[in-house]
Amino acid sequence: MVPTRDSMIDRRRLLQGAFAATASLALPSELQAQRASQPFDQWIASFRTKATARGISGSTYDRVMSRLKPDMAVFALQRSQPEFKEQLWQYLNRRVSEWRIVTGRERAKQYASLLNRLEADFGVSRVTLLGLWGMETAYGDPIVFQNHMRPVFPCLAALAWGEPRRRAYWETELLNALRIVERGWSTPAEMRGSWAGAMGHTQWMPEVWLNIGSDYDGDGRANPFGRPDDALAGTCRYLLQRGGYRRGEPWGCEVKGPSPRGARTYAEWERAGVVRADGKPYPVPGARARGWVPVPGGPKFLIGANFDAVKSYNPSMSYALAICHLGDCVTGGGPFVQAFPNSERAPTLAEVQEIQRRLTALGFDTGGTDGRVGLETMRAVANFQRKAKMEPDGYAGVKLLARLRQAS
Repeated sequence: MVPTRDSMIDRRRLLQGAFAATASLALPSELQAQRASQPFDQWIASFRTKATARGISGSTYDRVMSRLKPDMAVFALQRSQPEFKEQLWQYLNRRVSEWRIVTGRERAKQYASLLNRLEADFGVSRVTLLGLWGMETAYGDPIVFQNHMRPVFPCLAALAWGEPRRRAYWETELLNALRIVERGWSTPAEMRGSWAGAMGHTQWMPEVWLNIGSDYDGDGRANPFGRPDDALAGTCRYLLQRGGYRRGEPWGCEVKGPSPRGARTYAEWERAGVVRADGKPYPVPGARARGWVPVPGGPKFLIGANFDAVKSYNPSMSYALAICHLGDCVTGGGPFVQAFPNSERAPTLAEVQEIQRRLTALGFDTGGTDGRVGLETMRAVANFQRKAKMEPDGYAGVKLLARLRQAS
């Protein structure tokens, strides 16, 4: 979540890599030797000078670093590519799933007073916060943290020591993590996250935690773990300070009419015949938005400054659209009016669970039948598709379910 192009690229990779950890292998030692200029223990000793210069005490350095071993898996995770190429409608269906929508509505009720305070204090809509929280960690789901997060100090130290192309960046994030411990905000044991060091409910990098983190619950430390108060408040600060979020404006909406091109106010779009697809009026007619048609023949959108604020979290249009659409669905919105070409409707939670049960019964282990589609389910789907001579895209949809019912 740091606002540089390279760090944004790393964020996109960590989102892919954190959920592929169980399938990745460390690089062979001879390749690793080409990356590091000195043995790891020697590097730990020499890095102390940089830590001291940044205000890290000797006791903190020894506590964190003295017996640290590098997490060698990070190099494979960094180099890993997505296993499956999803079409946009598949990407959206999998992320804006019934499980995420239902769970998001439960969290919206559970934390209604917190969301009210955040909207009043920062002006960031719960639509954005719920969508981003759901996208990043499934609303802080313990299964996500248990299965996909790892101790960050061995990861950051390995990258700072053995990844020469961007060593300065990783060294800086390692120093930021050490400063967090020095401040007493966290402990090495608590600091678990992605292979690249993003942590907590909304996946803060150490630099963001250190500089934008918020002690919103008043316990004396900014903390993205545990209760979501600090994590969501810090994310509000990030969206405002680095994303340019605008209080009271929508992210945008699906529209119908002529294909929108360029940027105008919503009122000007309406006069040009571009209206909301759901038939409702534009809530802020004077705000500006630009047209976007991600797939010819699919839904059309107007997107404004707050869509770009969401995109500052990860420079992907698909990612930002998924967050905004998820937030809309959690807060009462429905599916897009216009379907994507050659798309399927999103499967229900019960249908996903049936897919998982049928795959498992056929010998394709999905790793569980909870209705959430992770990499194990996608691999099981792809293996079944190969056996059935289907395109092995790994997508667990309604057409696949029909084929599974035939196979059973």
